[in-house]
Amino acid sequence: MIAGIDLGTTNSLIGVMEAGFPVLLADAEGRRLTPSVVHYPAEAGAAPVVGAAAARVRLLQPARTVHSIKRFIGARGGETTTAEDAARMPYDVVAAPGAPVRVRLGEQLLSPEEISAQILAKLKADAERALGVSVDRAVITVPAYFNDAQRAATQRAGELAGFQVERILNEPTAAALTYGLQRLGERARVAVFDFGGGTFDLSILELREGLFQVLSTNGNTRLGGDDIDALVADELARRLQAALPAADPHAPLLRAALREAAEQAKIRLSDVLETPIEIPFAAGTESFACTFTRADLETLARPVVERTRRHCLRALEDAKCAASDLQAVVLVGGSTRMPLVRQFAGELFGREPDTTQHPDEAIALGAVIQAGILSGAVQNVTLLDVTPLSLGLETLGGLMNVLIPRNSTIPTKAGEMFTNAAAGQRAMRIHVLQGEREMARDNFSLGSFELEFESAPRGQARVGVQFSLDASGILTVLARDTKTGAERVVELRSAVDVSDQAVEQMLAGSLEHAFDDFHERRLTEARLKAEELLPAVRAALASAADLLPAAEQADITEKAAAVEAAIAGDSLPALQSAVRALDDATQALAAALVERAMEEAVLRKL
Repeated sequence: MIAGIDLGTTNSLIGVMEAGFPVLLADAEGRRLTPSVVHYPAEAGAAPVVGAAAARVRLLQPARTVHSIKRFIGARGGETTTAEDAARMPYDVVAAPGAPVRVRLGEQLLSPEEISAQILAKLKADAERALGVSVDRAVITVPAYFNDAQRAATQRAGELAGFQVERILNEPTAAALTYGLQRLGERARVAVFDFGGGTFDLSILELREGLFQVLSTNGNTRLGGDDIDALVADELARRLQAALPAADPHAPLLRAALREAAEQAKIRLSDVLETPIEIPFAAGTESFACTFTRADLETLARPVVERTRRHCLRALEDAKCAASDLQAVVLVGGSTRMPLVRQFAGELFGREPDTTQHPDEAIALGAVIQAGILSGAVQNVTLLDVTPLSLGLETLGGLMNVLIPRNSTIPTKAGEMFTNAAAGQRAMRIHVLQGEREMARDNFSLGSFELEFESAPRGQARVGVQFSLDASGILTVLARDTKTGAERVVELRSAVDVSDQAVEQMLAGSLEHAFDDFHERRLTEARLKAEELLPAVRAALASAADLLPAAEQADITEKAAAVEAAIAGDSLPALQSAVRALDDATQALAAALVERAMEEAVLRKL
């Protein structure tokens, strides 16, 4: 049996296929939603408390109660967004530049995947209690824009919890499976607008009689309801200080109370126009009370919601379709309950959004359906997902050579043959890149390794490189020397530590610098060809000096010097012109060499 799991920022769920239907399982208290909260008691040897019980303790012991850990999974310190998230948390986040993020709880220093494993372990225990059998295999969802490090960390969390992770599935794709299972006989192109507690994704999918194909995806793994909660909490803190100057809104307990009040106010204001907020004993014996309105909330939330616009437009552009080409815009994720979000999506896509899916449960149900597909319980359904950024290698001259383009359907494989750049070379460095820029230096480095081979003249060694991207989005690179069969296989499952801010900059930079990048690539390629040409011309001239008049030899030497000067410059037209001039000047030399070779061949036959 394979379970489907939505490991969410705010809440998590688990389910299985029963009698051909996806069913979400409840805990011992009858709740399907498990708060993604873990409390670590201070007592030595005490077991962590997970879920609703931990959420109840959060106000009392915020420094030992971890929530929103999904924002840190697979992340490293030194990133602006990581620092901003860490500053918001009541618990101690250790984010040293370049090092994996950790959470300090007294003497313990825990990784985000270790904490996430506690949540997954509770889901596992709840499922086994409900079903009466062992549940050891799982499909776990992640935001579509999770990078390889985040996906690998999620998979590691599942393994730590005792699961064999069969698939890491993109959340909007899971939601589309839930939506499309009821429409297997239809053909439709839909957008899934997934706005949750900590992440946002927009995916464009095509449904064709049981085939679910992802056409494009875009998003931000640090954009969600948590950001709105933080803004509301800041506003409440300002009001609190104005009403009670003696209050310290930065005190851990009061800060936790403000955050809790902000979250609850946001939830209530989806159904009412105003709500009272009360925080007892905010300043000694004095309490704080105010009224917060939906208009107040929307004023604060609008800039956060507006940040989703560029991701939606990019996804539409990548899918090569207009908003009018969509048959539905499906809203999922708890934040889509907000009237502002629904209004925004309707205006952006020019149609009333589809709210038929349960905002909190649609992704988990999709994970269960995918688990059913893998186990064979669901027939006649095929899922084709995509990779969000291009994958390639650095080649001679510092160029990016793309093997798997952005938005390629996965799983997929791609390969290419490469040769040695220098005579006598005995190893080739395989530098794997991810990104959309023409030059290697402007892309993200995923890692590198070397493959040794026998010494050979320039261009004679042959090394085949194959990229294999599995259904979970994890990349395996194979490099093989075709002469000896020697090979290396490297799984780059935790090498991509790319922040969402950096991904956005990459995509924006690829558009902003498209002309300059293309020019630099053409100039680099022209330089490489010219650098190959010059030694050949000079060697030919040295071997055939007796075949040409001195004036023609001087002309070739002059034209070669002009090419060398143009290589050092930055003008592509000048370099191209110099190469053409050298080609013209060497026509007589080439003809003389061919004639000599033919004469020598005739003499050898006599």
